[in-house]
Amino acid sequence: MIYLGSDHAGFELKESIKDALEKKGVKYLDLGTDSLKSVDYPDYALKVAKKVKEDKDKNSFGILVCGTGIGMEITANKVDGIRAALVHDEYTSQVAKEHNNANIITMGGRTTTPTEALRFIDRFVSAKYEGGRHENRINKISSIEKLNI
Repeated sequence: MIYLGSDHAGFELKESIKDALEKKGVKYLDLGTDSLKSVDYPDYALKVAKKVKEDKDKNSFGILVCGTGIGMEITANKVDGIRAALVHDEYTSQVAKEHNNANIITMGGRTTTPTEALRFIDRFVSAKYEGGRHENRINKISSIEKLNI
């Protein structure tokens, strides 16, 4: 399952992603927004982050889109257990999964074309978390979340 969310600035890119997922027969859940009307990105980042956190399927993940992807990334990472990564090319999409075990990727609707976004998603999906030397770092991130500072 892929959980999708955007604000108004990411709406059109999210819709393009949805169309591509439908054509591929990939299951997704669109958590909004549903128009170009101005909304607050934290509302949608939280919806997607909560769904990703609750989903026990390790293959499920989220895609968040705002103007730059930065606000969505910051907000989603406030949720315990979420590792959201702003991706801006195929390499960052790949290592977000391989090194950081990201469970949400964020993109900018004003900085990413639909063609680029689909390449980034494909690279993310095909990548596998490497564990090993990265595991200790992921564990440190988890321990920081528990500090509530």
